[in-house]
Amino acid sequence: MNEISPIYQNDFGIAFQWKHDEPQKSNKVQLIFRDIGLLLTPEELQYFSKCINDTLQSGKGNLCKDCKVKGECRSLLLNSPAHQITFAVSFQEVIEIRDLINGTLFKLELDSYFDEFGIN
Repeated sequence: MNEISPIYQNDFGIAFQWKHDEPQKSNKVQLIFRDIGLLLTPEELQYFSKCINDTLQSGKGNLCKDCKVKGECRSLLLNSPAHQITFAVSFQEVIEIRDLINGTLFKLELDSYFDEFGIN
């Protein structure tokens, strides 16, 4: 853990930046959830957030009414910033991923705001 600078985490995953990456060279965030790792720019995180919102909007009506696993089946398709990759996720996983992305974006924006005023 000494090689990373944590940004945000929840019970589902973690977002961090590698310490060996100089901030001027890379502003990418490593996002880890389930068995997936994504290295994304802040713009790609914003796009992923939009994909999550789209999935939640379209997926609410698609949940099985008589589902035996109560929404835990991976019946939703979540697009990613890599247009060739779509994740099969449960409704609860989408909620957890949304929290991870939104928390990460909030912390990045807060850090940027503090940097602007030299408060770090």
